[in-house]
Parts: sequence; structure tokens; C-alpha cells
Amino acid sequence: MPRLWLVLGALSGLLAVALSAWAAHGLVLDEADHRRVQSALTMQGWHALALLAVGLLAERRPGARLAHLAGGCFALGSLGFCGAVWWLVLRGESLGVAPQGGTLLMLGWLLLALAALRRPAA
Repeated sequence: MPRLWLVLGALSGLLAVALSAWAAHGLVLDEADHRRVQSALTMQGWHALALLAVGLLAERRPGARLAHLAGGCFALGSLGFCGAVWWLVLRGESLGVAPQGGTLLMLGWLLLALAALRRPAA
């Protein structure tokens, strides 16, 4: 399972860089949509790194249930928040899931902190 978080983190980072290049060089946006895209890219980049951290922590602590829950929150939260922002910018329609995605991202950070505080199983 730790490898899943490492792979998702790496692929999310790859996608963040690719989308950043597209946004900078090929996508024509008004100022409001440009800010939205930058917010989504920032969130995706940070949470790609968070998924890598989850994978590394889970690798070092087998059975780290809280770390795996954090990884799930980061993956689903990134998809919900970033995906909803991109959908709004590209389609002009709100999916209405960005707040839930953001909440999952925050929950992921809390779970990661709790996982880091727990003593490794003996």
C-alpha cells in the first residue's frame, strides 16, 4: 500500500508540472480564472508532496492506518478540489465539490500529524 501513495504522489506531481506549463504557455484565461488555476496548481503540487510523505511514513511503519487514511484524504481531496476548479475554469460549470475536497485535504494533514505522533508498533 505505501507504494500506491508514492506512485500517486509522483503522478500528481507530474500532472501539476504539465498543467502548469499548459496554463503558462497555451491556455488563455481571464484574471479570475488565472487565479483559480494557480490555486488548483498550488494545492496539487503541495498534496503531491504530501502523498509522497504518506508513502514514506507508511513504508517505515507497517500497519500505519492513520497514514493510509491521510493518503486517501489527500488523493480524494486533490481530485475533488483541483478537479472542481479545473472543471469550473474549462467548462464554466461548478461541480459543487471543491469545499468537500478542501475539507478532505485539511483532514489529511490532521491525520498525517496524528500518524507521525503515534509510536511505531513494537
